[in-house]
Amino acid sequence: SPSLGRRRRREAAEEEVEETPQEKKLRLAKLYLEQLRQLGESCAVSVGHGTVLRYSRAWGRDQGKPAHIPLSLQVQPPDPASIRVLRGHQLPVTCLVISPDDRFIFSASKDGALIKCKWEVESGKRLCVVPGGKKGTEERHMGHASHVLCMAISSDGKYLATGDRNKLIMIWDTATCKRLHIFTGHRDAVSGLSFRKGTHQLYSSSHDRCVKVWNVAENAYVETLFGHQDVITGLDSLSRECCVTAGGRDGTVRLWKIPEESQLVFYGHQGSIDCIQLINEEHMASGADDGSVALWGLTKKKPLALVRQAHGMQDAQGLQQPYWISAVAALRNSDLLATGSHSASVKLWKCGEGFRKLEPLWDIPLVGFVNSLKFSAAGDFLVAGLGQEHRLGRWWRDKEAKNSVCIIPLKQRAAAPSPEAPDSS
Repeated sequence: SPSLGRRRRREAAEEEVEETPQEKKLRLAKLYLEQLRQLGESCAVSVGHGTVLRYSRAWGRDQGKPAHIPLSLQVQPPDPASIRVLRGHQLPVTCLVISPDDRFIFSASKDGALIKCKWEVESGKRLCVVPGGKKGTEERHMGHASHVLCMAISSDGKYLATGDRNKLIMIWDTATCKRLHIFTGHRDAVSGLSFRKGTHQLYSSSHDRCVKVWNVAENAYVETLFGHQDVITGLDSLSRECCVTAGGRDGTVRLWKIPEESQLVFYGHQGSIDCIQLINEEHMASGADDGSVALWGLTKKKPLALVRQAHGMQDAQGLQQPYWISAVAALRNSDLLATGSHSASVKLWKCGEGFRKLEPLWDIPLVGFVNSLKFSAAGDFLVAGLGQEHRLGRWWRDKEAKNSVCIIPLKQRAAAPSPEAPDSS
């Protein structure tokens, strides 16, 4: 009927997120270039404001942006015996990052004494430990005086940022582990940090429901963004001047457009959204305590793919409920995804059919709460931060778990030589 057709068109229109004319032009140009890529042509398209997207058959990528790489077909199932365990934290590891050159890992935990560690990937040695102190003594001590919940490293590897329950953000020199500055301004625990790629602009999120923007190079506060109706539990960003956040129990994922001071709101999970990660500039993944993992496109308000009970079910106090998704990680610009819970394993996933399907690959046995996951930039290893407790609370305790950092090697299958290019690597 005409009314049914109108309703469907209206629902389809509501499904699409509003775009500016420039964003629409950019999206259509990328679609055109993708069609050319499939035909094996070379071309350049101007999208205004001095921006030119180029596609070359020889390189297979837009200028300045890596092509989507189907790495899930190349990676072999990890051997559990090859997993390296780095011990040093006395309490649960809450967050970690890998240096851009993949040489070092920085980790933090709920420890009172061992707040932040620097590890060398190749040898597994602990190179630096920053001791903490009691609340209110941050000016006299080098480290934090409460649980560190999040950290981020700049894309040039120069700065490390850490955020804690005492509302503080500390900036560190990665080479010397010396503290450079303390940012104050949040009114509750700092729960997410991310440097904009290629810059020293830092985004932070908090349980005070707001996002703040900082200029680390100048030790300056820039602005505050409001919108979430519950505590923000996670944050991520890439090259564009925007960031994405997970809004806990307000049930929303949000994309913040910093220059426009606007936000896009996404709905899909039924529980508290506890973790989020951008896969590339157009797609992201999130996990919630309802056990679901979602794949999103930044032009759709609802998930492109949603897997419920991704880590199975648990018997908690006589009740059956899904294992919470406590960590999610994506190998940038690829189709490889990892999720963590306290289900005694980390799961690897393949993003299939243009990010409209999420397919399980393998389980990697790891006992404990997986509070943080990160892929190396080269994709040759995955790092997990484990603890006996969840990073945000003490709902359960796994006494069998070891508070540690685990390095999981990801070996790639031997590629068959190409008859067209036998000398190419």
